[in-house]
Amino acid sequence: MPTILTVAELTRAVKDVLETEFPFVWVRGQVANVSRPASGHLYFTLTDGDCVLGVVWFKSAQWKRGEDGGAVNPATGEVLEAGAGESAPRLEEGREVLCAGRLNVYERRGVYQLVAELVQEEGVGDLHMAFEALKRDLEARGWFDPSRKKPLPRHPWRVAVVTSPRGAAVRDFLRLAGERGWGAEIRIHPTLVQGEQAPAQIAEALARVKADGWAEVAVLVRGGGSLEDLWAFNTEEVAAAIVGMYIPVVTGVGHEPDVSIADYVADRRAATPSHAAELLWPRRSSLVQEVDGLEMRLGRAFGALLTARDERLAGLRKALAWLSPAQRLERLSQGFEQAGRRLDQAGERFFKLRGERLRAVALRLERAQGDQRLRERGRPLRETVLRLERAAEGLLAQRSRERDVLQARLAALDPEKPLERGYSLVRMQKDGRFLRSWREVAPGDRLEIRVRDGVVLAEAEQAGPEQKKDTGGE
Repeated sequence: MPTILTVAELTRAVKDVLETEFPFVWVRGQVANVSRPASGHLYFTLTDGDCVLGVVWFKSAQWKRGEDGGAVNPATGEVLEAGAGESAPRLEEGREVLCAGRLNVYERRGVYQLVAELVQEEGVGDLHMAFEALKRDLEARGWFDPSRKKPLPRHPWRVAVVTSPRGAAVRDFLRLAGERGWGAEIRIHPTLVQGEQAPAQIAEALARVKADGWAEVAVLVRGGGSLEDLWAFNTEEVAAAIVGMYIPVVTGVGHEPDVSIADYVADRRAATPSHAAELLWPRRSSLVQEVDGLEMRLGRAFGALLTARDERLAGLRKALAWLSPAQRLERLSQGFEQAGRRLDQAGERFFKLRGERLRAVALRLERAQGDQRLRERGRPLRETVLRLERAAEGLLAQRSRERDVLQARLAALDPEKPLERGYSLVRMQKDGRFLRSWREVAPGDRLEIRVRDGVVLAEAEQAGPEQKKDTGGE
């Protein structure tokens, strides 16, 4: 069985879906059925000839007069200069307007409506025609060509702002500039941003920025308004001044749907004055995250570098141990021992072979000539044997003495041997080299002094040649 909803349940469900899907919308249409009750709220409808949309514009969201005479929009913070117009756009029957706000379902009547936060007049038809004509002309000249537009610096430190110094637009820009990036120096070039004299003053201010040669980027900002209010930014005079700048120009004029000729020729267009500051400087939280990321990458790179250096140091230590004098002496000593054993074995084999030959010869002589003859012949043989034995003993003794001499020389080459006699070895701690001359050390160098039973770390205070003692004889 299908679920049966009450009217209230269905209305609330529609309300949730509608308000979630359309949290903020822009709607264009003609004003009709304007109602101005004593509460100060405005009720009217928007129509495009086919459909009708109810609109409520609460008093708290309407433009109000400020202390300086300017009209302030609490929804956007934008202003009209003092004396520029009424506190809110005139809602006349049949007037084309733009409304921005959120959709809302009025549950008691079961209808949806637009809760307006901003209502802006669309403008006059002849101004639109002039705008389109100038737009086509400047586009044909190539002033809108993306290839001629200059990139913005990543973080400008010197920014020139061309605007009215009394408007909320510059205050919004400066507020955001103080909250973003690493900080920058900003110079305000005051000018009118509305009226007949505004185009010439804006062009003159941009010329001053260009002549100063100080700024890295120029920013042209103004609060929202009608097409007539923003017309100063739809003139060829201002467009030519922007095109002639050698530094990038950012425009933040009006609201997001307000696109002026200045926006087309500028190097970068911002939707609002606040958005202009956002384009120039990143959020500080993003910069902090970037610094944290760089710090982590640096830490990983430094760790990898230390690991590589440790591995290289281990390899160098192993190679140094193989090439060290102590290791070389040990290998030479082992070689001498092996050579001595081979010599002893060769001598034993030699004399054994000769003894066997002598015994064989003696046996043959004994058989051939008898005992007496053999003894007579054997006397010189025994003498020869004795001489051979003495020669062999002398040869072995000589070889033994030579081996002892070589072992003594090897022992004398041991760099740590003098340590037992009270001497010491001094190394430079920075590179591990032995210190051989006072010229190799500078004050402040760390020294490693090795003695018989340990190591002493020291720091050089002074280095120089040995001072001869004065004997007092002269």
